[in-house]
Amino acid sequence: MMLSLGLVALTVLSFVLTGLLRRYALARSLMDVPNERSSHVIPTPRGGGVAIVIGFLVALLVLWYSEVIHSATALGLGLGGGLVAAIGFLDDHGHIAARWRLLGHFVAGVVTLFCLQGVPAIPAFGGTLEPNAFWLLCTVIYLVWLLNLYNFMDGIDGIAGIEALTVCLGGVILSWLGLGSNPVWLLPATLGVAALGFLIWNFPPAKIFMGDAGSGFLGFVLAAMAIVFAHLKPPLFWSWIILLGVFVVDATVTLIRRALRRQRLQVAHRSHAYQHASRMAGAHRPVSLAVAAINLFWLLPAACLAALGWLDGVIALLIAYVPLIGLAVYYAAGAPEKQLA
Repeated sequence: MMLSLGLVALTVLSFVLTGLLRRYALARSLMDVPNERSSHVIPTPRGGGVAIVIGFLVALLVLWYSEVIHSATALGLGLGGGLVAAIGFLDDHGHIAARWRLLGHFVAGVVTLFCLQGVPAIPAFGGTLEPNAFWLLCTVIYLVWLLNLYNFMDGIDGIAGIEALTVCLGGVILSWLGLGSNPVWLLPATLGVAALGFLIWNFPPAKIFMGDAGSGFLGFVLAAMAIVFAHLKPPLFWSWIILLGVFVVDATVTLIRRALRRQRLQVAHRSHAYQHASRMAGAHRPVSLAVAAINLFWLLPAACLAALGWLDGVIALLIAYVPLIGLAVYYAAGAPEKQLA
C-alpha cells in the first residue's frame, strides 16, 4: 500500500512540477518557435523534462536511503544523469558549443561506468563479451549515443514520454521475470511514473516540450539501467537494448543515410522516420501511440525471450530490429522531407 502511494505521489510531483515549469517558461519566454525544421506549428514552452529529472533524483535518494539500491547504483545514475541534465538545462537556456556538450557527455559516461564498476561479461552467440578496454570504450560510446539519439527522437508531441513510460514498464516486467523478488524493479518504475507526470502535459497536443535537459537525462539513464540490470543478470543487457529499439533504429538509420548523402550531421533537420510518418498521418498522436504499441506488443515479448534465456540475446535483438529497420526505410529515415524511400 505504501509503495503504491509513493508511486502515485511521484507521479503527482512530476505533474505539478511540469505545470510550474510551464509557467516559468512562459514568464521567461523560453519558447520553441516553429521554423522550417519544426514538427509543430505554434510557439510552445520548453524545459518541462526537468520535472522528470527532479522526480527521479528524489526517488533515487529515497531508494538508496531505504537500502533498496546500492550506493554505486545511486551514484552512477545520479551523478552521470545529473551532469547530462545540467548540460541540457544550460543549453536550453542559452547555447553550449557542440564539442563542449559532447565532452561533458563523455565525462558523464565515464563517471557512471566508474561508479557502476564497469560492465560484466555479456553473453553473445554462445560466448561472452569480456569487459576489456575496448568493450568499456564501446560502453561509454553507447551511453553517449543513447542520450543524444533520445534528444534527436524528441521531435513530436508525446513520443519521448511514451517511449520512457513503455520502456520502463517493460523494464519492470523484465525484472520480475529475470530477477524475481529483487526490488531493483523500482528503478524503472519510479522513472516511468516521473515520465508519466510530464506526459500528461506533453500528450498531443503538447502544452510544454521536454527540452534537452529531460531528453538527454532519459536517454542516459535508460541506457545506464541496462548496465545496472546486466550486473544482476547479464542477458538482461540485451533485453533493455531490445526495448529501446524504436529510438535506436530510427536514429541510427537516419544518421547513416544522412552520412551517405554527405549531409551535415550537426545541422537540425526533420528527416527521421517518425517525422515523415507524422506528416503522412497529418498528426502526432497516431505515431506516438504506434510507438507504444510496437514497444509493448513486439519489442517487449522479444526482450522477455532473451531475459528468460529462451533465445540468445543477440539473436532476439536481430529478430526484433529487422522489422524496425524495414519501417525506418519505408518511412524514408534520413531522406529529404519530400523524398520517400
